[in-house]
Amino acid sequence: MRVHAKKPATYEDLKKLPENLIGEIIGGELIASPRPGFGHGRASSALVGGLHGPFDLGSGGPGGWWIFFEPELHLAKDILVPDVAGWRRSRMPKPPAPAEPFVTLAPDWVCEVLSPSTARVDLERKLPLYARERVQHVWLINPQLRALEIFRLDEGAWTLTGAFSGDALVRAEPFDAIEFALGTLWLPEEPPPAE
Repeated sequence: MRVHAKKPATYEDLKKLPENLIGEIIGGELIASPRPGFGHGRASSALVGGLHGPFDLGSGGPGGWWIFFEPELHLAKDILVPDVAGWRRSRMPKPPAPAEPFVTLAPDWVCEVLSPSTARVDLERKLPLYARERVQHVWLINPQLRALEIFRLDEGAWTLTGAFSGDALVRAEPFDAIEFALGTLWLPEEPPPAE
């Protein structure tokens, strides 16, 4: 009996996906995810809004970073799309050219917002790749639990350096120069129905 090996996915396969899907290639496998829900979108957009001024623009903070929403990363043969990523300007003095669709330099920090449809891929498949590429910091946000976990790469392994939930005030590496209210990432909770 002859067994045919499955052909690894290519960038052309990824480009053929409908626009309502986010495509990634991990270990040769094409992974397509639906656009996230509003809780996910609120968390990632609010986070970008909170970090962009002080760290990307240097307004009310130290500057020194490029912060991007859903950048496409080409890392070895893998193509990843984290929810948010940041590069220290000391490692990437200039941002990618405006027409460039992807970047090949691994970020210094990544944030993944966990959704029921993507959490397993984010935790089991992407975290090891971020470690392989020596991303120094990973934040995991869970909008359903209203929680944030902070990880640092130590000798090739992830170390949990902080965990926050609800409306906690957060000061977390690598953005510990400022403090932000975690509650700003969440959509307002629905009031209980009137009786």
